[in-house]
Amino acid sequence: MQHQGKSSGSEMEVTWQDQQNINTFSRFNNRFHELEDEIKFAKEKCDNLEDAGNELILADEEMVRFQIGEVFAHLPKDEVETRIEEMKEATCKTLEKLEQEKQSLVSQMAELKKVLYAKFKDSINLEED
Repeated sequence: MQHQGKSSGSEMEVTWQDQQNINTFSRFNNRFHELEDEIKFAKEKCDNLEDAGNELILADEEMVRFQIGEVFAHLPKDEVETRIEEMKEATCKTLEKLEQEKQSLVSQMAELKKVLYAKFKDSINLEED
């Protein structure tokens, strides 16, 4: 995101409100990129939990190894199935919230772009390089 002066020599006045809009857009843009990373991580975690649940279904043992923090414990298969399902539900809910926040940011950023481009036209660049 860059603010460029006009080459024609005429300076456009940047008001306090304009600067607030530019700053807000910048914060939204930074959060947008953080959300993309968080969403990617949550999707991978959801997929891994789904795979773990499927593998557990195929397991013959009544007691299975389950990682708790840094250690592995032997737990009943039914308990591990329940834990994995709870973890998957929590991760999917988190993913849903992250995606909703991302959609909200995208629409707010679009509104700010309209306002800023309407005033500054080619003198401002809000697009990613």
